[in-house]
Amino acid sequence: MLSTFIGHLKTQPLGFVLVCFLGFLKLLSFSLNLLKWFYKSFLRKPKNLKQSYGSWALITGATDGIGKAFAYELAKQGLNLILVSRNIKKLKTVSKEIQENFQTTKIKILSLDFSSEDQLRKVQEMIEEATKGVDVGVLINNVGITYPEARFFDEVDEEIWMSIVRVNLEGTSRVTRTVVGGMIERKKGAIVNIGSGASIVVPSHPLYTIYAATKAYIDQLSRCLYVEYKSCGIDVQCQVPLYVVTNMTSRVASIERSSLFIASPQDYAKAAIHHIGYEPRCTPYWPHSLQWFFARLLPESLLDSWRLSIGLARRNSTI
Repeated sequence: MLSTFIGHLKTQPLGFVLVCFLGFLKLLSFSLNLLKWFYKSFLRKPKNLKQSYGSWALITGATDGIGKAFAYELAKQGLNLILVSRNIKKLKTVSKEIQENFQTTKIKILSLDFSSEDQLRKVQEMIEEATKGVDVGVLINNVGITYPEARFFDEVDEEIWMSIVRVNLEGTSRVTRTVVGGMIERKKGAIVNIGSGASIVVPSHPLYTIYAATKAYIDQLSRCLYVEYKSCGIDVQCQVPLYVVTNMTSRVASIERSSLFIASPQDYAKAAIHHIGYEPRCTPYWPHSLQWFFARLLPESLLDSWRLSIGLARRNSTI
């Protein structure tokens, strides 16, 4: 059959043959990418994080949502934990819950408010004190905040958007800067930065502009660090979730329950663990990656209009 098809092509004009050949290449590329996606999502074995990077993990924003779920999953992997969050009461509660389930897990806690200018200036000192005597092999930069309500750029109070910059951008940078030195010395480590579909999957996120911009910074920071430190044995990755049922999405998007395309924190973290140490950017939860694929097929102007309509609807419901 193939020889018949080739023979048929030989009798056709050159332009027709070229179009067919390009179509074949496009189909081949799509098929290979589909197989690659299937392998990464369902067949590839996760790394042994403790063996690959070390026995301690530091997680920011560790008392709720994705951060808390990461803490449980890393404890399952046999890692000891340094939990960082601003609420000391929640830190103690989560620490107790994890140790009840994983008795051999060692846990340190650090109360740190990234939105505070005073504490932000002391991040390096506070992280160094919390990590004294331990080697942090895995860093999960999960802490992040967004607007309390959808607002146009000129409507956002300066203190609100500066807090977003301090938490999402400066906090992540300072924690990474503090931890990466030890990883360089040991010639191994994994840094996972939690990005957002708001800055990568869709071309814009109107009425949440500063949040989206800080998450775009996280994506570029991750990619650059991946290139800078790959030869040092350090794997840097930006993970790009779409909607996950967290306190933040509940408040902003009124999402209360998980579904096929809206992950629970636990399902997201389970998927995320499987991707640590591989590609520099990934969408670990496979239904999210499907959404990203279909989003790429749509015109950016259509996506812009859709996101604007969502932002306006949310704004109108709060004024």
